[in-house]
Amino acid sequence: MIRIFQGAMVAILLCLLHGCSVKYSASGASIDQGAKTVNIRFIENRAPINNPTLSQKLTEKLRTKIQSQTKLTQVGDSEKGDYEFKGAITGYSFSNAAVTNVDQAATSRLNVTVTMTFIKRIGDKKGYSQQSFSRSADFPANQLPSSVENKLLDETIINQLVDDIFNRAFANW
Repeated sequence: MIRIFQGAMVAILLCLLHGCSVKYSASGASIDQGAKTVNIRFIENRAPINNPTLSQKLTEKLRTKIQSQTKLTQVGDSEKGDYEFKGAITGYSFSNAAVTNVDQAATSRLNVTVTMTFIKRIGDKKGYSQQSFSRSADFPANQLPSSVENKLLDETIINQLVDDIFNRAFANW
């Protein structure tokens, strides 16, 4: 009697699970089944103050991440891909992050803001429009911003922005 009950439960469970499908990937990215191409347009620098290499670095880092963690192929700027990213750097500023007891800055901060649009031409077509991503990194106030900004961008800020953009598009975070 118990074996019949166990057999029936296994059969019911298999029938229920047979209709379910879940798509997993090693990167955690959720890509629509028919998607093959992506167009990552050059991210323009529209910030009043800017770093001349930031646009190029951010665009290339996003392209590299998507190509290495998905099966998508980059298409040319004039082509429409199944997915499309376009955006601009809208904020780039330095500010004081911490002040000592004598009203002198102890820590300064570099802030970068990027506004992105993600277009899906396949699947549920739910992308996002004018999504703002901001990241910052702190450095000692006694250092000149020009001496630390490229290191902060390359080692911290660009990586974090790319992760945020990627996760918002493909992991729904």
